[in-house]
Amino acid sequence: MHVSYEEAQRAIAAALKKSEEIGARSCIAVVDSGTTLKAFARMDDAWVGSIDIAIRKARTACFFGMATGELGKMSQPGEPLYGIEVSNDGLITFPGGLPIVNADGILIGAIGASGSTVENDHKVARAGCEVIGVADLPEHPWRT
Repeated sequence: MHVSYEEAQRAIAAALKKSEEIGARSCIAVVDSGTTLKAFARMDDAWVGSIDIAIRKARTACFFGMATGELGKMSQPGEPLYGIEVSNDGLITFPGGLPIVNADGILIGAIGASGSTVENDHKVARAGCEVIGVADLPEHPWRT
């Protein structure tokens, strides 16, 4: 099961709205459960470098079924996943990427936002995620 075109567009719209509310200039990417880009938006004046980061945040969140910031905590020096960011053609391990799990408990995709502080990027991604799924995942009750 994948995030639909309509769901991806709703997520982008909600994320753009949040970005405008907090004064950020964001790039926002939604990927399906196979990590293929489903929808993307780049706000005026958003950094060009944030295009790749937003897509990689979404892919990272989908690959590992967790918020990119949580993966980042486990990938610090001395932690068990140190160095993981060089796998899978490059991961992003700081906040702004969230998996999207639907009401049936199925991972349908992920969203990534980049262009502001990592705290703001997380807020933008969360706003997009929450209109089509859950942002705060329990331990691991969902399915792929």
